[in-house]
Amino acid sequence: MKKFYFALDTVLSYKEQVLENLQAEHARIMAEIVECERGIALLEEEQQSCMEELDRKKAAGISINDMQTYDRFLTSLRKKIEREKMRLAEIRIREEKKREEVIEARKETASITKLKEKKLAQYDKEVQKEEEHFIDEFVSNKSAVEKARNTA
Repeated sequence: MKKFYFALDTVLSYKEQVLENLQAEHARIMAEIVECERGIALLEEEQQSCMEELDRKKAAGISINDMQTYDRFLTSLRKKIEREKMRLAEIRIREEKKREEVIEARKETASITKLKEKKLAQYDKEVQKEEEHFIDEFVSNKSAVEKARNTA
């Protein structure tokens, strides 16, 4: 019997490649989220330490100029934190879309893989039937040859 051939192998290969690419893109977006979260945490830490330093200087006595400088710096940090949080929200939206694409690609790949497995199982059954048929013919022919020898 001829070797197993699945007509959609090229489609399956293509779908698997698309899935791998989507997973890689998703991983990059996830890394971007982690990086952005880390940046926000660092900015918040800087803001907290600056506020603590300002509180210490207030207790020790601080000039109006220095107070205004701290205030401008803290305002700047708050704006940076807000921008980064907005950026993080946008990245999370991109991640959600990419995750949906990955899920859809997985479904497509899985359906073709299941079809291939089903076709392979059918092929294996046909091979087994042919082998059984061949064995039956072989046994029948052997029996016929032995009967012919015994009658002759």
